[in-house]
Amino acid sequence: MRASENDEPFAIDPTGRDVQGDAARIRARGPATRILLPGGVEAWAVSSPPLLRRLLTDDRVSKDAYLHWPPLLNGEVGPGWQLFAWVAVRNMLTAYGPDHRRLRRLISSAFTVHRTAALRPRIEAIVAELLDDLDAVAPGEAVDLRDRYAYPLPIRVICELFGVEDPDARDEIRRCVDAFFRTTTGAEEAAAAFPRLQEILRGVVRDKRTRPADDLSSALIAARDEGSPLSEEELVDTLVLFLSAGHETTVNLLDNAVHAMLTRPEQLALVRAGHATWGDVIEETLRAEPPIANLPLRFAVEDIELEDGTALRKGDAILACYAAAGRDPHAHGDDADLFDVTRADKEHMAFGYGVHYCLGAPLARLEASIALPALFSRFPGLELAVRPSELLPLDSFISNGHRTLPARLKAAT
Repeated sequence: MRASENDEPFAIDPTGRDVQGDAARIRARGPATRILLPGGVEAWAVSSPPLLRRLLTDDRVSKDAYLHWPPLLNGEVGPGWQLFAWVAVRNMLTAYGPDHRRLRRLISSAFTVHRTAALRPRIEAIVAELLDDLDAVAPGEAVDLRDRYAYPLPIRVICELFGVEDPDARDEIRRCVDAFFRTTTGAEEAAAAFPRLQEILRGVVRDKRTRPADDLSSALIAARDEGSPLSEEELVDTLVLFLSAGHETTVNLLDNAVHAMLTRPEQLALVRAGHATWGDVIEETLRAEPPIANLPLRFAVEDIELEDGTALRKGDAILACYAAAGRDPHAHGDDADLFDVTRADKEHMAFGYGVHYCLGAPLARLEASIALPALFSRFPGLELAVRPSELLPLDSFISNGHRTLPARLKAAT
């Protein structure tokens, strides 16, 4: 048995004030170490890339808390827990075994590569519109690129893809999703956000049944109503999944990539000189600053013995630590903390691994591959409007990005 099993568990900081610092501390405790989540809930943090790959493809590891997590089943955690939405939804994210295969097969048939590729002209049009809006900002004036560029692109794309047209609904979706990812959320707000988002999306389902359109919501509803083995709860929670995780990850990817280029001008110079590509920027960002730092939760279906003698007991919760894995020195060398677009091996698990690999990864990459070069081409003098040390991280140990990203687009005249 490893010493880490006997040590006091590491209390992960719910404020996310030092995501990479916590990642390094978790990594230093070994491939798997005990941690305390908000509310005093215990789990294992797994940070070793080989061990993560093993566990994420092991049939003895589940994402279904209703089947395999005693604290949920016996009422120790409930709607007031900050992370409740992450374990309470009934969709592909939390399904296990045959249920997961059933849901993924159904959703994959609607979320196709062809449908994703066909979005390029629309993404380009939205990017051009957002850049035109930014172009109207007075020279020298600071603008929040997270709020004005990184956020509106993916939320518009995902809402159009699923046919959510009402701007008020989009705003409410944003507020609810922010509450999911903000791990400092109070019990009352946490308890209200999830059912409110479900209520909004039940309204979308009612509307689409009356007025179906060429969108993914209508396709899923048609599959459900034509006898596909998809329950009404799974239908609504599938929309919850795509309309939350479907945009938050891309917001952070854009935020972190822009931040990396503005704080490392030598890296941007390599791209502009043709010594690296924007694809290199995207993959290195996903490795060094993944949009999701830590993903809750998985559960041991039975006792699992690890190579070092550590034992995960049946029912133990598991936190996948993607930020820690991305900078593992065993995988990326002693300079793993260094952001380097010329790095030969940019392997990462920012979009997960195995059967739960993110279906939206191609869309996120497509959006970033259009939005990043367009931004730096339109505003070649782009610079941060504050010192890097003044930027505040999101108050989350799950979502990895900045609260704001103030920048000056054009020099003052």
